[in-house]
Amino acid sequence: MITPVNPNKQFVAIAGNIGIGKSTLTSILAEAFGWKPFYEAVDENPYLADFYEDMTRWSFHSQVFFLSRRLQHHRQLVDHPGSVVQDRSVYEDAEIFACNLYQQGLMTERDYRAYHDLYEGVRAFLPPPDLLIYLKGSVETLLHRIQLRGRDYEREISPDYLAQLNALYDAWIARWDSCPVLVIPADEIDFQHDADARELVVRGVQEALRPATIRYLHRPGETP
Repeated sequence: MITPVNPNKQFVAIAGNIGIGKSTLTSILAEAFGWKPFYEAVDENPYLADFYEDMTRWSFHSQVFFLSRRLQHHRQLVDHPGSVVQDRSVYEDAEIFACNLYQQGLMTERDYRAYHDLYEGVRAFLPPPDLLIYLKGSVETLLHRIQLRGRDYEREISPDYLAQLNALYDAWIARWDSCPVLVIPADEIDFQHDADARELVVRGVQEALRPATIRYLHRPGETP
């Protein structure tokens, strides 16, 4: 087990598209650093069956339920006495999935505005993670990994849908400024099957969490 670089509590959130390896990386980091893992739970949503039958009618209800559960989980993470690593963050429900439903015409503008106002109002009171890890992957990689894990309800996911989500993820990460971000190119770094890649990721996370001990102030125009 690697000794954490900071003896204080660490809160790390892992973000990324469907099938990219968030749960796998959560397990890897939990084992490497001795952190408590928190995994995504989707089976308990009572609106999910209705949502798949009529997405426009039930998208708002389903997303509000997911948001409420994600907020509860976020609070548990913050209150946990030790360091934690989270499989999918509270932010992705609003920034990615609700936004995509709205863009695809599956959530009305009125419902989306009400949902987003709720999200923004609550988000202001949420302590952000110490590090956000973004697993970035191509549609080809996502489809391959989705096929490998063989979940029935994911078989009909289309390449276009994954591409839409990828675009939203990239846009969200580009404007994220609440904590440092570590981007891991999942197409190139196969931490699921390659031990060297796992070690590279673990060391990268360790370095990303390391506080800077010396900072230099440079004059304008002076090269650091």
